Amino acid sequence: MFVVFFVIFALFYLFVINSMTNALCTQKEISEERQPKVFRTINVLITILLTSTYVRMLIAA
Repeated sequence: MFVVFFVIFALFYLFVINSMTNALCTQKEISEERQPKVFRTINVLITILLTSTYVRMLIAA
């Protein structure tokens, strides 16, 4: 049950972060060539954060 909840939470969280990243790129007028790098960097960092949170919760449970 916990795994299903966490996966749904993670997908929602990634969607929200990507929406905010898109707003940042639009507001700061980041060029089209640099936008994939920005998205990739943020997505990798958020994935690391979510993975470490999942592992930490597994150890705590």
